[in-house]
Amino acid sequence: MPPSFSDIVEEARLSARALRDYGEGFFHPTVRLGVTGLSRAGKTVFITALIHGLTRGGRFPVFEAYSSGRIARAQLSPQPDDAVPRFAYEGHVRTLIEERRWPNSTSDISELRLVIEYQRQNGADRKLTLDIVDYPGEWLLDLPLLNKSFEQWSAESLALSREALRAKLAAPWHAHLATLQAEGHADEQAALQAARLFTDYLRACRDERFAMSLLPPGRFLMPGNLAGSPALTFAPLDVPVDGSASDGSLWAMMRRRYEAYKHVVIRPFFRDHFARLDRQVVLVDALSAFNAGPEALHDLEAALAGILDCFRIGRSTMLSTLFRPRIDRILFAATKADHLHHSSHDRLEAVLRRIVAKAANRAEFAGAAIDVVALAAVRATREAQLQRGRDKLPSILGTPAPGEIANGETLDGETEVATFPGDLPDDPEALFKGDFRGLSSAGAEAADYRFLRFRPPKLERNGDAEPSLPHIRLDRALQFLIGDRLQ
Repeated sequence: MPPSFSDIVEEARLSARALRDYGEGFFHPTVRLGVTGLSRAGKTVFITALIHGLTRGGRFPVFEAYSSGRIARAQLSPQPDDAVPRFAYEGHVRTLIEERRWPNSTSDISELRLVIEYQRQNGADRKLTLDIVDYPGEWLLDLPLLNKSFEQWSAESLALSREALRAKLAAPWHAHLATLQAEGHADEQAALQAARLFTDYLRACRDERFAMSLLPPGRFLMPGNLAGSPALTFAPLDVPVDGSASDGSLWAMMRRRYEAYKHVVIRPFFRDHFARLDRQVVLVDALSAFNAGPEALHDLEAALAGILDCFRIGRSTMLSTLFRPRIDRILFAATKADHLHHSSHDRLEAVLRRIVAKAANRAEFAGAAIDVVALAAVRATREAQLQRGRDKLPSILGTPAPGEIANGETLDGETEVATFPGDLPDDPEALFKGDFRGLSSAGAEAADYRFLRFRPPKLERNGDAEPSLPHIRLDRALQFLIGDRLQ
C-alpha cells in the first residue's frame, strides 16, 4: 500500500529532526540509549545502578575503558529535552541504599544525560554524551498498531484472547462482547463497559501467576493523564477485517477512538523519542515466565519478536545518520540473575537467546549487533552451600522483603535466609515443552514455587564515600553498549 500524505509528512519531520540531531552531535558526540522492558523487568534499577557505578566508582572489570583508567570522570548534566521528565536518579539511589527498597516501576517516559570524559586509545582527550531514555516496554508493543486498522487489531486481539489460558481470563469481557451490536447505535455506556472489561482482562494476563507479555494497547495498563479519555475508551469488536462501519454506529465510534489513540499516544512517542534512539536495552524478567509455564514463555517470545520488529535496525551510515538514524546495537538482558546460583547464569542466557533467536537473526542480517546477557544490576544475594542430609547444595542467601513466606513462615524483612533455587535445564527447549516443572527450593514436585523477593543488600560505608552497588555482569552490558564509542 503506497504511503499516505500524512506518512510522507511524518517521514519529512523525522528526517529534519535527525538532521538537527546530527548537527548537534557532530561537535558533541552523543549516544541516545533507550532502556525498556516489560513489567517488573527492573528498568529503574538498571539505570540507577549504571549511573551510580560510572559516577561513584563501581567495579567494572569487563568494561575496558573504565577498568583501564581511560575514563577520567562521568557526571550528570542537564538533559536536553525540556518537555520530558527527568529520571529521578538521586531519589532512587536513596531508596536502594538507605531504605533498602526497590524503586517504583517505570510508568512514564523520563530522561537523563551523562557526560563521560575519557582518553582515547591514541591518547587524545574526548567527551561522550550519553542520553538515557527510560520508557515502559508496553509502549513499545503499541508501535505495530500504527500499521494496523481497527478491524485487523480487533481480529488479532480476539484470536489471542480465545487461546486456552487467556480464554478463562477473558470470559467476562467475552460475555459482554456477545451483547454488543457493532452496527447498532453508538452507545457511550457500552463502550465504557467494554473498555473496562477489556482492561481487566489485560491486567489479569499481566498477573505474575500467568506472566503474559503481549498486552497492547500499552496505555490501557498505565493510562497516566489520559485515564477516562475517549482515546482510551475503546475495545475490540467482532467485525470482519475487510468490513466497513456505518456512520453513527458503535463500530464507527470504536474505530475513531482507536485512530485517536494512534494519533494522540503512539505517533508522538515514535516521533519524539523512539525514532531518535541509537542503541537499545530490552530488559526481560524471564524467571517469572519460567514459573508461569510454557504458555507464558511462548507469549514472551511473541512479545519480544514484536519489539524487535519495531526497531529500525541496521548498521549506521553517514546517510542514515543524516536523514534517518538506525539502532545499531540491541542488548537483551535477562534480569534478576542473582536469584539463581552462578552455575545457572549461562543457562539463563541460553534460554533468552532461544526466545529471541528468530527475531535476532533478522536484526543481525540487517547489520545490527545483538547480544544477550544474564545480569543483576543490583545484586541482592550472595552464594553459599546449603547442607541437606549428606549433600551440599549450591544456594543463595539474602534478606527477603517483609511479608514474604518461606518454609511456612511470614518473614519480617530483617532475617536473612538461605534457599536452594534449583537448576535451570541444560536444554532450553525443556522449558518451552513443559518438561521442566519450575525452579523449586522444595523439590521437583513443587510446581507452584515463586521466587522470593529479596531486599536490596545492606552496604557498608567507607567513611563519607557512598558504597558501590554490587552487580552481576552490568560491566559486560556497558562494554557492549558503549565500549566501541570510547576507543
